[in-house]
Amino acid sequence: MTTHTTRMLILGSGPAGLSAAIYGARAGLSPIVVQGIQPGGQLTTTTDVENYPGFREVIQGPWLMQEMQAQAEHVGTRMMWDTIVEVDLTKRPFRLVGDGGDVYEGEVLVIATGAQAKWLGLDSEEALKGKGVSACATCDGFFYRGKKVAVIGGGNTAVEEALYLTNHSPDVTLIHRRDSLRAEKILQERLHANDKIKVIWNKEVESFVDGGGTAGLVALELRDTVTGELSRVDVEGGFVAIGHHPATELFRGHLKLDADHYIEVETGSTRTSVPGVFACGDVMDKVYRQAVTAAGTGCMAALDAEKFLAEADFEKVAEAAE
Repeated sequence: MTTHTTRMLILGSGPAGLSAAIYGARAGLSPIVVQGIQPGGQLTTTTDVENYPGFREVIQGPWLMQEMQAQAEHVGTRMMWDTIVEVDLTKRPFRLVGDGGDVYEGEVLVIATGAQAKWLGLDSEEALKGKGVSACATCDGFFYRGKKVAVIGGGNTAVEEALYLTNHSPDVTLIHRRDSLRAEKILQERLHANDKIKVIWNKEVESFVDGGGTAGLVALELRDTVTGELSRVDVEGGFVAIGHHPATELFRGHLKLDADHYIEVETGSTRTSVPGVFACGDVMDKVYRQAVTAAGTGCMAALDAEKFLAEADFEKVAEAAE
């Protein structure tokens, strides 16, 4: 068992965690990033990225994350391949334990563990991810301009994604397994008032149909939740919008979480309910969930952490002088 110590410990290696690392390293805090179960975060499972500032051409998600990691390491970040299984936030330095027994201690902790989209769990869905099947209309809707698309779900996220997709597609179908939506009334009113959207009730996706070769998704096979009858709707894009899971299981009982289990932070900052612990990226943001916003809050977390440490250091000097 090895103990790794640092002034700034960062948990998570997506855009939020690596941006925090870059700023922390440049401030001389010698950050350690524990990469977690999915090194590089969700962007490593994304192919074409067209909305990250600074690149006129389409770039690849895994390449972008490799570049972010290389930049973080170049300025002094240590990357650790480990998965944290235990945390102690009762005193500083904070203590985290990896699944192999290594201990990580940090004077401040930045949590950037992200959130995962919920999927339907179908084999055909897995096979067509990035080939017509997506869980983010804001990320991928642009690639389906002028094409027929469908959104699966019935909550706020599904309705918002359907409305957003009308910016690109003249033919959007919302598919819901019940006969009424769970979305807020004002969103439902906007949905029903939009003539580009039609709703198919009491249907669930039985399978995503692969057109073979380079065709990708060509249709959805649906099952009626009342009669069991099968039907088919032809689409070129299918967006699964049934919610997200923030990766906060480790912190339940240690930090204040909201009703949806996202980490609560003070308005306008990344400070959590425990002084010296900061949260950034999708683990605290259930509204925007974009790579660029995650990177922005990663910067905020590093600046908040640097300020916290500077104040703590000043207090130590003042106490020693008394």
